[in-house]
Amino acid sequence: MQPSSETFPPPRSGIRVRRLSEHIGAEIENIDLSRPISSAQFADINTLLVRHSVLVFRGQDLPPAMHVDFASRFGRLVGHIVKRFSVDDYPEVTYISNVRNDKGEMIGADRAGMIWHSDMSYLPRPMLGSMLYGVECPPEGADTEFASMFAAHDALPDSMRALLAGAKGVHDYAWHYATYLSHRKPLTDEEKAQAPPVSHPALRTHPESGRKAIYVSEGLTRTLDGMEEAEGRRLVVEASEFATQPQFVYRHKWRSGDLVFWDNRSTMHRATEFDNRYRRLMRRTTVEGDIPA
Repeated sequence: MQPSSETFPPPRSGIRVRRLSEHIGAEIENIDLSRPISSAQFADINTLLVRHSVLVFRGQDLPPAMHVDFASRFGRLVGHIVKRFSVDDYPEVTYISNVRNDKGEMIGADRAGMIWHSDMSYLPRPMLGSMLYGVECPPEGADTEFASMFAAHDALPDSMRALLAGAKGVHDYAWHYATYLSHRKPLTDEEKAQAPPVSHPALRTHPESGRKAIYVSEGLTRTLDGMEEAEGRRLVVEASEFATQPQFVYRHKWRSGDLVFWDNRSTMHRATEFDNRYRRLMRRTTVEGDIPA
């Protein structure tokens, strides 16, 4: 679907809003995130995040300090388990990057998030939202796709809904890392211990809107709790593939200076491929959420 020209008058703060697809995504204009936002802007952005699940802020000059300032308005920030990818002096900010330092080591998580997932769903309190900022973006490729778990839930066939209702997904970071990130340095025992497998409802209720969303993903949900491993895994993949059909997806084409803020409680996302001869340098913050119910 092409972006909609429909606009929503903001209730208080003067920001402008443009929908990006039928089910998910809105571009937010007339706001400068290099300065602290007002209470009215915060209230509007929070409301719009719940409504649209993905918010795009173009053309932002966002140094790490202001990235942290903006993100922390929405809750406690949680850094990545792999601390070597943290930004100097800002442990709650993570580099997503293919750039190497003087020692030839990757400064950030390279080829990260290329399987559908919801950020840090493997924690007891997964992330409310994530903010990714484009410092250097390849001229082509490296898009990010976002899928509406609200819309996918509402369209579930009765048979799949019955299988997922009452079920719990097993979210397992060590399994994810070994399965999809074997090109990286292995996790240490200490890193593995920070994120033992956890179980969350396969269908969760959004704490602010009350809407139901699918909450299993191919990338981080290993299987369904209490089910034979292979059969549970089959159902996880089937649900994830259903939820990420094109009609539920917005694909973001990055420009340097973009900040994208998404709601992990109602979306899944994945990065797309790009030519590794191009530099890619992104900064991410993640905001802690509630225990899924």
